Amino acid sequence: MAFDEGLVERVRARLGADPGITEKRMFSGLTFLHEGNMAVGVIGDELMVRVGPDATEAALAKPGTRPFTGRPMRGWVVVASSAVSEDQALADWIDQGHAFAASLPHR
Repeated sequence: MAFDEGLVERVRARLGADPGITEKRMFSGLTFLHEGNMAVGVIGDELMVRVGPDATEAALAKPGTRPFTGRPMRGWVVVASSAVSEDQALADWIDQGHAFAASLPHR
């Protein structure tokens, strides 16, 4: 499955200032890692966000979200492209995933 290059570029633009960010192809998409911990990813035209186990329920209450079901991973949600079409909405999701990944020990 290909991934949305436009969405990838928008994620890169948001995370670009952080030297701890790396990219890795995973889950048939592209993921962004902070110091070795996955933060967000793009699969198809959707955004995968690592919100953490404690924030999963609140994240799933937001419009356009669903649990990540490819390979069950606690603390991850998938956000539909329609829910991140606005730059601020995308930035909020990216910031949440980045903040959670940054809170973890470096790998």
